[in-house]
Amino acid sequence: MSSNSTMIRSMHDLGLAAWFGGSLMGAVGLNGATGQARDPQERTRLSSLGWARWTPVQVAAVGIHTIGGLGLIADNKKRLAADAGTAANTKVKLGLTVAAAGVTLYSGVLGGKVARMQEEGAEGATEPSRTADSELASAQKQLKALQWAIPALTGVLIVLAAQQGEQQRDARGLLDKLRR
Repeated sequence: MSSNSTMIRSMHDLGLAAWFGGSLMGAVGLNGATGQARDPQERTRLSSLGWARWTPVQVAAVGIHTIGGLGLIADNKKRLAADAGTAANTKVKLGLTVAAAGVTLYSGVLGGKVARMQEEGAEGATEPSRTADSELASAQKQLKALQWAIPALTGVLIVLAAQQGEQQRDARGLLDKLRR
């Protein structure tokens, strides 16, 4: 890896951190707090407003992480070709990144549906009321699962990125020993 890749690595890591942290905070904090609103319509309205405000940041975080990830792949192409462990890790990370981006996008689509139907109200941001339209209830039930899938997937990506950092450090240590 070149010494000029600090910016690329930072984009990869900061984008992923914002993606993970924002998703987790939204599931725990935003959705949890809006479920406490007294008015059932306020529950979905406030949650939808909060997620709408976060969406541009989330999109930017995913994009910045993706640019950083592609930059790291380009910067490490020789290492990827020579080290089967690093190549395997990168393939798994790529697959999980695509999956996490897909889940994030689909969550946004479902969130938009909930926002359009917010006047029906709900038990919570991801818990439909007993009288909810079947379309709203379905969207909320799916969001209930997906709100945890995004931080789970991005959390695994963080672990795999740390593993790659350790693989790289081990390779540098080996090179230093060979040079002596």
